[in-house]
Parts: sequence; C-alpha cells; structure tokens
Amino acid sequence: MKSGVPQTYESPLQETPMKSGVPQTYESPLRDSLAVSRHPVLRAGRKTLTGLLLLASMSTLLFASSALGAAATVGLGTGASFSVLGGSTVTNTGPTTMFGDLGLSPGSSVTGAPHVLGQTHVDDAVAIGAKNALTTAYNDAASRPSNGSAGTDLAGQTFLPGVRTASSSLLLSSGSVTLNAQGDPNAVFIFQIGSTLITGSSTTVLLVNGAQACNVFWQVGSSATLGTGTRFVGTVMALATITANTAATIHGRLLARTGAVNLDTNTITTSNCASSASGSGGGTEATTPEEAARLAEASKVAEAIAGGSGGEAGATPRLPIGSRTTKHPARRRASRRAAKRSPARPALPHRRGAFTG
Repeated sequence: MKSGVPQTYESPLQETPMKSGVPQTYESPLRDSLAVSRHPVLRAGRKTLTGLLLLASMSTLLFASSALGAAATVGLGTGASFSVLGGSTVTNTGPTTMFGDLGLSPGSSVTGAPHVLGQTHVDDAVAIGAKNALTTAYNDAASRPSNGSAGTDLAGQTFLPGVRTASSSLLLSSGSVTLNAQGDPNAVFIFQIGSTLITGSSTTVLLVNGAQACNVFWQVGSSATLGTGTRFVGTVMALATITANTAATIHGRLLARTGAVNLDTNTITTSNCASSASGSGGGTEATTPEEAARLAEASKVAEAIAGGSGGEAGATPRLPIGSRTTKHPARRRASRRAAKRSPARPALPHRRGAFTG
C-alpha cells in the first residue's frame, strides 16, 4: 500500500481502453458486408472503363491505318473532259455518241463522224496538253503499290477498293466483275495490267455499295479491246490502241497514248467527280438525265445483240423479218407433206375466181 491504495488494485474499466469515447477494437457490424458489396462494383466499373478506352484506341488506330492505306484517286488534269483521246487516229463506224470531248494528237485523222456533244480538238494546243496530262496520269497509276493480284480472268470476281495487278494480260471472259466500295463513295479502284485488257461479248463491270465510275482506272500496258455489247465503266488509259466493238457502252473514258481509238456504234457517257482533274476532293459523280437515258437505251441495244447472237463474239443480231413465217422448221415440212397428199379441191362456182368451164 502506498498513500492508502493497494498496489495490485486496477479499475475494471482499463480492460477496454477508450480514445475519444470509442473503444479501439470497435467496428461496425455492417463493414464487412458493405466492403463485399461495394468493392466488386468498383472493380467491375474500372474494368469496363479500361475496356472502353482500349476499344476506342483500337478503333482510332484501325481508322488511321485504313485511311493511310486507302488508294488516292488518279488526277487526269486537262484530260478529264475527254471521252476519247487518241494518239494516231480515231475511227468510227455507225452512230457513236460521246458526251465529253474528242481529242487527237499527234495524229490528225478522225473518220466516221462520231457524234461529239463536247468539243473536238485535233492536234491543237488543247489536245497536246491533254495528252501530256494523260502521260502523267498513266505513270501515276502504274507506279502505285499493289494491294494484290487481279488474277488472269475477272469473271465472277468481287474486288474491294485498292490497287490490283495483272502481270500480263487481263480478261473478262464472261458474265461480270463486281467492284464493291463498302459504302465509301470516294473508294478508288486501280487495275495495273502488264499487257492487254480484253472483255468478252455482253460482259459487265458492276458497281455496288457506293462505287463510282469516276474512281475506277484501268492502266493498260499495251492495247484494250471491249467486246460486242460490253457494259464497261471507268477510265481506260492504254499505252497503244483501244477498240470498242459494236454496241459496247462506256461510262468513263477511252484514252490512248500512242495508238488509235476505234469505235463502232458506242455510247460513251461522262464520268466526272470533283477529284477527276485534280486527284483530290472526292465528291459525287454528276450524270445528266440525258446521259442516263442514252446509256439505258444503249444498254437495251447491247442486250438485244446478246440475245440475238447467243453471246458469240462478232455475231450480228438476228432481227425479225415480217415476211417470214415463225413456224418451226419441222412443222413447215409436215405442212408441205400434208399438202402434197391431199387432192386438190375443185373451185366452187359461187367463189370469186372460180373456174366454171
């Protein structure tokens, strides 16, 4: 005992020491349950936000890479206004109509009097300038990095935007080839062809999902031949000669650097976008109502030729002849045999022209 207090005495309240009136070991009975319910929600929220950020980053990268990888259009300069541009001569047979200009240089002979709704320039300053612009455009298209092979036959194939290459000749033997812009009206299609481009009779180049003829280019290393009744789109830039056979329709241009352009009852409608001359700017192709109507009419003629000739190259259409019977040959032969077997009936007196003796 010191000062009257036993040394071993302790207050029972010391077993639960307090700080600011709250025991140190006290915890709310709801703490564990709140932690369990709150933490997973927070973690899930963080994961969702992280996923959205990653998705946005990937979308941005994909968009940027696709924009960088997309082919730019080919600027035609002063050559953009021409439907036909030749090097040596321009020849025509039949009622050919072109909605743009006709040009020739350095040659000076245009024969067959095609119907030109634009201007005609024969070995003048305008034609020479257009030929120089064609050379630049041709070399531009030829130098583009390739996105893959075009194969040797376009028949039945579908191509997305980009540059496709054929090391030698390229054929569209039958049916159609489809160019799919995937909803992008500025999508560009370039075909680099080492040698010749040849289309079979009644073949078609189809544009789908926003593809435009003003953004389709065919760079041909030698000559191009469009078969009878072919429905073609795009700008043909050939090093040598271009031949459009009977009733072939072209929504675009036929531009030959050194050789002739040979026409035969063709319709060539203008294919111009804002980017056609400059190579930039995009825009929607403008086609006049007259062009659309003339192209539809020409397509019907091509279909009639295809139906009459069975699709054979060089065959002439079989037109109906009013004085000829439409009976099947076998039926005609049977009718003639029946007529020989039947005895002739005597003329009756009451009939006109009857012989009465």
